[in-house]
Parts: sequence; C-alpha cells; structure tokens
Amino acid sequence: MTSPKGRDRSAPRGALRRRAIPYFLLGPGLIWLLLFFVVPLYFMGRLSLESGSLETGGFEFTWEWSNYGHALGDYQDRFVRSFFFAGSATVIALLIAYPLAYAIAFRGGRWKNALLFAVVAPFFTTYLIRTLAWQTILSDDSPVVSTMQTLGLLGDGGRLLATDGAVIAGLTYNFLPFMVLPIYASLERIDVRLIEAARDLYSSARTAFWRVTLPLSAPGVVAGTLLTFIPASGDYINAEFLGGTNQAMIGNVIQSLYLNLRDFPSAAALSFTLMAVILIAVFIYIRFAGSEALMGEEAEKAK
Repeated sequence: MTSPKGRDRSAPRGALRRRAIPYFLLGPGLIWLLLFFVVPLYFMGRLSLESGSLETGGFEFTWEWSNYGHALGDYQDRFVRSFFFAGSATVIALLIAYPLAYAIAFRGGRWKNALLFAVVAPFFTTYLIRTLAWQTILSDDSPVVSTMQTLGLLGDGGRLLATDGAVIAGLTYNFLPFMVLPIYASLERIDVRLIEAARDLYSSARTAFWRVTLPLSAPGVVAGTLLTFIPASGDYINAEFLGGTNQAMIGNVIQSLYLNLRDFPSAAALSFTLMAVILIAVFIYIRFAGSEALMGEEAEKAK
C-alpha cells in the first residue's frame, strides 16, 4: 500500500513529465530548423557583409553594408517586376481557385476525390518539366499561337513566349494548387446549415455568399495567397524558360550572381533584401486581411 507521502512525491514528477511532453514533441522540428534554416541563414548573413572576389584571393568579412545599397539601387526594376509578376499570378490564381474549390466542396459529390486528385496531379511531374511543357505550348510554332493568329487575337508576327503574360501564366499554373487546397479546406469545414439558415431568413444566394460563405472561408484565402505569392516572388524558373531578358526576375539575378559571376556577397545581400521585403509585405497583408480571417474563424467557432 502506497503511503500519502509516496503519492506526494510521485505527483510532481508526473506533472513535470506532462509539461515536458510538448517540448519533447517540438524537439525534432526545432533541431531541424536550427540545423537547416538558422545556421545557413547565419552564414548567408555573414557572407552578405563580406568584400572581395574569388580572383583577388577570396572574400573577407568587413561589415560591407554597401552590398545592400547596391542590391536596392542596381536591381530595383527587377524587384518591382518580381512583385508585379507574383502579385498578378496570385490574383489570377485566386480568381480561378475559389470557384473551383467552391464547386469541389459543395457540388463535387461522388467526384470530389477525383477532382481533388486532378488538382494535385501536376505535382507528380517535376516543376522543371511542367515549365518546359509550357514553353512548348507557347512556342512560336505551336498550335496555340497558330490558332490565335487565325482568330485575329495575335498578329502575324506576334508571339506568346518571352512576354510578361507567358511568365505570369507559368507562375499561375505552377502555384495554382497551393491556392486551391487551402480554400477547399476552409470551404469543406463550413456547416451548410449556416448557409441554409441565411436563406431561410430571406437572404439571396449572393448575400448569403458574401455574408456567410466568404467570411468563413477567409482563412483559406489568406493562406492560399501567402502560399502562392511568397514562392512566386523568388521564382526564377518561369522567367528563365518562358521569358526573355526583359522578363528577368530578382531570382534570376541571384542565380546569376551565385553560379555565373560568383559574386557571393552581392547575391547573399540580394537574398536577404528579398526576404525582408517579402516579410514586410506579408506582415502588412496579414495586418489588414488577417482580421477578416479571424472574424471568419470566430464565426465558425460560435456556431
């Protein structure tokens, strides 16, 4: 028989173990982030403040803050173009993804799983192959260009490849699933009785959508736009294969500085600058758009 004194000793130990379980579960993820994110980020930050070149004996840490000044001054147009392409692709993807996710969630029926598989099916092909496929589709001798020229939508000497539209189309296609899936997940969680209640209260279908469905799906919209805009801003594959010299994005500049010019400090400074600008843009977006998502979550919890 256990004495009260023995129970008093085991109780703190059990409470301590329970409190330690969350930290134990977080441990592998934190170690992974430390080794493969924080440590490389530190070395890249140190590299961005170095000076020199491989031809003159290597690089030396000299607190060379001018690398950031050159990054903002010399490549300002690439930054603007990158965010314009990424923003345009995000808006187009949202306009395509929301009706598609809505149809799958509320009208999919027994075809729901098949439609979801169709959305994620492109992931079974590598990113590079998908982009090269678009290069073939938009090439000057493709049936698409010939058809558009026949219909008068494109001049005889006009082309689709190496244009802004080609790069934006490639970004939209490649990142569309990242927009569809979060929106679908939010729509799938909505209790249809809330929409039916709005209709019972003499609300039109349009009003029920704007006042009930859209606010409740706002978390998915916010997540989808972030998952699309952030990787699209730093992408360089689409601009490399679908664009020309006038469509180069900041990712193409970073790639060239790292692999071709071997100007590692400038490339690291550009990478940090891009990351900082994206973080500021995301913070502002969440600050204004996140409140709508929070209202949607609170409304769903209160049902």
